[in-house]
Amino acid sequence: MRVMVLVKASEESEAGVLPTADQLNEMGKFNEELVKAGVLLAADGLKDSSQGKRVRFRGKDTASTVIDGPFAETKELVAGYWIWQVASLEEAVEWLQRSPFVDAEVEVRPVFEAEDFGDALTPELREREQALRDQVADRA
Repeated sequence: MRVMVLVKASEESEAGVLPTADQLNEMGKFNEELVKAGVLLAADGLKDSSQGKRVRFRGKDTASTVIDGPFAETKELVAGYWIWQVASLEEAVEWLQRSPFVDAEVEVRPVFEAEDFGDALTPELREREQALRDQVADRA
């Protein structure tokens, strides 16, 4: 199963405080373990929300609204993420507990897989989705 691991923003990350060399080194070691174990599929940190935008949608016939950052509620923001391939949610939690985080909140959520959509994902839709995934993989 794939999971997304969401690293919640903090006051420091929202202030643009970058990790120290020691912190980067420790996280690098952890990421190396994930790669060696075949767990890590993707990972990135995100810049603070002052450098972002939100787009709010209100109905099909209503224009969207663009909101410039920063965004007030730090606890609702994400500072980084991983995508992991694991056998279970419990395995993801076990990996996360080995991470070098000291004072952080991290969320782990399963990623939808094609089979989760049942009959609603018709063979034609599956084929179209796979074609898009293949195009993305060709760019990598």
